[in-house]
Amino acid sequence: METTSRVGAQTPAAEGGQPAPSAPRAIDGYLRAPFPWYGLDEAFTGPRWLMQVGTAADGAVEHGSIGHGDEPSVRNEHMAAATDEPREKFAVVVTVAANPSRRSADGTGLLEATSVSSAAWLAGVGLLSFTWPGQMDHSLRDDWLDQQTETAWALADDLEGPEWSRLSLPVDGVPVPFYYRESEFGWVLAGSTGSGVHVGAYGRGMSAYGLGFAVVKDVAAYA
Repeated sequence: METTSRVGAQTPAAEGGQPAPSAPRAIDGYLRAPFPWYGLDEAFTGPRWLMQVGTAADGAVEHGSIGHGDEPSVRNEHMAAATDEPREKFAVVVTVAANPSRRSADGTGLLEATSVSSAAWLAGVGLLSFTWPGQMDHSLRDDWLDQQTETAWALADDLEGPEWSRLSLPVDGVPVPFYYRESEFGWVLAGSTGSGVHVGAYGRGMSAYGLGFAVVKDVAAYA
């Protein structure tokens, strides 16, 4: 999947780990998408917020994320535990257009097909982007993130491997099988819908086992 950024689904962070005031939350990208957006279903009654869309080289919207619960900041888990701060409780749903391999708009090459692995990778990197390990110096975080990003890619490319289990969750009211894994930083899952998109999700502080997903009826309401 060729996008403008391999972590294009995530909200940029300002200094201190908080979302930048100018973080791309504009509704335009979401409205331009030719596919439906997914979020948690109506059983979730907490806050919902847009993050950022990811686009292909030709500008077509390929994926994007919608957050639920507390807006996450970049946190060092060791520091958070030391200050007795409550862990943030959030779940982010990533929608990825189910596209076959296709020629780019300018005709110069092929764009990679998207799959459940694409959703799993974007969700895995999304979770990493808001955490780094305890007792790690901030200056080392970029190197750690690069290494873990490659690990997330390898895991997403092997969904039948031992790191993943299967979990059935409702999508538009119908049980759908998902690939699911947990880590010390939170959980990640990915699956497909019958609406031409793949769905990934990640979170912490909220159990994945009770979640359900549904088409967002009015994405502009989250802007």
